[in-house]
Amino acid sequence: MNERKIDRRTVLKVATALAATGLAPSMLFAQSGSGGRDAGAGRSAKALPARGEFVIRGATVLTMDAGTGDFARGDVHVRDGAIVAVAKEITAPAASAIDARGMICMPGFIDTHVHLWTSALRAVIRMDDPKFGYFPVTNRLGPHYTPEDSYHNVRLGLAEAMSAGATTVHNWAHNVRSPQHADAEMRGMRDMGLRGRFSYGPAQNMPNDQPMDLDGLAKIKREWMPNDGTLTLGINSRNVGADPNPLRGNVPLDIVRKEWSGARALGLPITLHTSGPSPIKYLDDAGLLGPDVQLVHPLLTTAEERQILKDRGVSYSTSPVGEARRPASAGLIQFAELLEAGVKVSLSTDNASSYSFDYFASMRMLYALHQHRVGQRVFLTAQRLVKLATLDGAIDLGIADRTGSLTPGKRADIILVRTGDINIALAGDPYESLVSFGQPRNVDTVIADGRILRRGGQFTALDHAEVLKEAAETVAALRARANWP
Repeated sequence: MNERKIDRRTVLKVATALAATGLAPSMLFAQSGSGGRDAGAGRSAKALPARGEFVIRGATVLTMDAGTGDFARGDVHVRDGAIVAVAKEITAPAASAIDARGMICMPGFIDTHVHLWTSALRAVIRMDDPKFGYFPVTNRLGPHYTPEDSYHNVRLGLAEAMSAGATTVHNWAHNVRSPQHADAEMRGMRDMGLRGRFSYGPAQNMPNDQPMDLDGLAKIKREWMPNDGTLTLGINSRNVGADPNPLRGNVPLDIVRKEWSGARALGLPITLHTSGPSPIKYLDDAGLLGPDVQLVHPLLTTAEERQILKDRGVSYSTSPVGEARRPASAGLIQFAELLEAGVKVSLSTDNASSYSFDYFASMRMLYALHQHRVGQRVFLTAQRLVKLATLDGAIDLGIADRTGSLTPGKRADIILVRTGDINIALAGDPYESLVSFGQPRNVDTVIADGRILRRGGQFTALDHAEVLKEAAETVAALRARANWP
């Protein structure tokens, strides 16, 4: 027997071992006052930390705001979830102080495309065995998901994203088997305290001639929107076109029109993978492209199509770690071409089952591939890459009025990155430090909407062992229900 194979018995043993720690999850009820129903998983998260008033003192402050500028040593004042002031020195006698000397203070990372529902499937997925690759595993196990499974996967993924410095995540949920599944994923997002968009999608293995559940989408909008402002809603569309797509299959134009019209009638944005032949000209000829559309994976666009994207205000999210794993026939990462064409761009991780949440590695990977292929023809700085991972993400998701930069009046989505750790120590320019040397373990503090969710590299409210236990139980149950492998 292959000694590397992780079978169902192994996963069950992991779940049993975690249970033996005595960290049995408490019976949970949804938090009050944050929108959404109490249905789905039947458990609730512990209360999030309260918002208060504090000043981050003595940090190297990177604001991503040209008007405010950066500070070699500065302070950031936060009150009731909002940024009050950013300056070299701030006097606020009523505020508590966070000593950030030796740290970089910056906006939190904004992940503009990730499939959180697959997070726990890292226990099964392998990059070196086609039978256990991402698509075979998700296609086989996806139909067996319960709302509780969706909830626990979202919690696992967001726990890792938070630890890596994310404060906003676009949850690309392309296995919404019912409105209850959508409700469970949104509760998972709300209970974790991060900002984000939930993009409601079709279910795995549903027929390509059948539209997604637009009635369920409308139901979720009624029940969840508006909320406290941290969550927004959209849809994700299946791949589009008449040509076959070996990865996901394509849906015909009449289905696309029905789904996109339904989303637009509800005022919701649309996101779409462009894996396989580019659908941009096809969609534009059909009159479907607009500033409410986000595309993912810029690999096979033409110059004509990139001009269309700029003219229509369409944005593009690149996932460099995952895209770099694709064969050359899938196309090159066209980040340089998008920059030249003036197309809105952002950064994402794709999924938490095949790659770790690591925005530092994503910036490094993108820079390395850019230099290897393009070099100085399209000049790219470390500061531009950090902007890609922060403010550009907010622009892509339509929330730049609320987050993405340390601008007075915006919500306090902030991270502190230690610069004294051995892997990053002695680095000079702070942007260079982040892109060339930074790692998730350097993220000391994570603040989302004014709530301090991590401090000193530790969760302030989340029970990490509980999240792992529930995720392990979920994988074991999924494999048992699927009788696979």
